[in-house]
Amino acid sequence: MSGSNLSDVYPPLAASQTPEPTGQRPQRARRIGRWQLLGVLLVCAAPVIASYFTYYVIRPEGRRNFGELVEPQRPMPAEALVVALDGQPRKLGELRDQWLLVSVGAAACDADCRNNLYLQRQMREAMGREKERLDWVWLVSDDAALPADIAPALEQATVLRADDAMLAQWLAPQAGHGLSEHLYVVDPQGQWMMRFPARMDGAGATQARRDLERLLRASASWDQPGRAKEQP
Repeated sequence: MSGSNLSDVYPPLAASQTPEPTGQRPQRARRIGRWQLLGVLLVCAAPVIASYFTYYVIRPEGRRNFGELVEPQRPMPAEALVVALDGQPRKLGELRDQWLLVSVGAAACDADCRNNLYLQRQMREAMGREKERLDWVWLVSDDAALPADIAPALEQATVLRADDAMLAQWLAPQAGHGLSEHLYVVDPQGQWMMRFPARMDGAGATQARRDLERLLRASASWDQPGRAKEQP
């Protein structure tokens, strides 16, 4: 063709049209796959993130928590072994997928221990129909026998014997107090996230119950009664 050249017939490819080298395609596919997986995880976690954002950040003006928020939250040592009262070993992680109201104490169960157990039961019952989303747990810190007179009061409780060293790595008292003086709140993901004041009385328990009600309300979109992974 007179007066023409190859560049007229076959114009150069634009940079965006240049074929991608074959060796780069697997890397690009892996990057896309990672972003897609991250997107799926964010979608699944969105309800949990939103509920915590609502509780921790978007608070009504002037509202104060009675319980002390734990920052950073401490994850449950899920693989740690505990022992049920029938002597059967269990993993602490079996307690996940429920809100937990936890107390710790020696088997002899002194006055503080008995007060905590009483408050745990009363606070859970006060939740009404939402109480099935909250378990009250007593972690016994030694191997001694439990007093016979408290057995009837523990029918609705989860009672497990737990190692002192493990408990000290997970839960912690306020400075100047003992581990057994507080009640602790653990979320369904196994994160210890709140501690109530030491040696609460009935008035304190009423305020603590309001904290629990707000937590249950904020998590209602993603937390359901009963353990999702529980087998029949």
